[in-house]
Amino acid sequence: MMELAGKKAVILGGRTGLLGRILTERLKQHQVITIPLSRSDFDPMDEKSLSELLDREEPDFIFNTVAYTMVDQAEEEENKAHLLNTTLPVSLGRIAKIRNCKLIHFSTDFVFDGKKDSPYTEEDTPNPQTIYGKTKLAGEKKLLQIDYDQILIIRTAWLFGPYKTNFVHKIITFAKERDFLTVVHDQKGSPTYTPDLAEYTIALVQNEANGIFNVVNSGKATWCELAAEAINCSAINCRVDAVPSSAYPTKAKRPSYSVLDTAKLTELTGITPRPWVQALRDYIYNDIGDIHDD
Repeated sequence: MMELAGKKAVILGGRTGLLGRILTERLKQHQVITIPLSRSDFDPMDEKSLSELLDREEPDFIFNTVAYTMVDQAEEEENKAHLLNTTLPVSLGRIAKIRNCKLIHFSTDFVFDGKKDSPYTEEDTPNPQTIYGKTKLAGEKKLLQIDYDQILIIRTAWLFGPYKTNFVHKIITFAKERDFLTVVHDQKGSPTYTPDLAEYTIALVQNEANGIFNVVNSGKATWCELAAEAINCSAINCRVDAVPSSAYPTKAKRPSYSVLDTAKLTELTGITPRPWVQALRDYIYNDIGDIHDD
């Protein structure tokens, strides 16, 4: 297993991102020298300036948590989504190959069409139905075409965690103000706690993983089930009513089923991700007040 102490990591999105900030913290706990970056520190579209930055820092690892994640807006801003979700990771892949450092890039369950009724494995054929999913898949494919064995692509989903607003935080805020909420019940996925995602990612790096891995908490839920469990854990008196997706029309069609299978992660690392319900309790009892949307 690779020893991480004393290694250096650049984390794009590491200052303020929902995943990037906690990933930076967890890397520090493993005694990794961290260089967290925000959009104010680098221009994601300027490959030359990225190269110069990485020349200065000489990292062992580049973690890319930056993405265009506004799923509906992406339908109208395809170029912007493409720049962050496809062009940026490919630039980072080329830079990593030249400098012989490892790139860890995060992707999404939206690469799938949602037509399965059993968890998606890394071998399942992607078929994204949205611009967001298509640009993320294009990023994956082009990274793999670089033909460099130090690229790790992590597909994850439905993130919640400290420091930044997310679905669970919003639901609890609304529940405190209302007698009932309506939440969709016909989309099923893998809720994922960012501190767990960070630790499982680090375990993959320690085990020198490359290629594509699914990393989510275990279990599955609908948005309605996730909301109801969050409200229940928070002991708030607010009813949750299940409604179909058609009650909330969106420009981008969400996958109706995007649960991810993590057997490949377990096989390599020995880690079985803990249930999302358990992780949700940790979040609500320990983290939820700590929001810094700066």
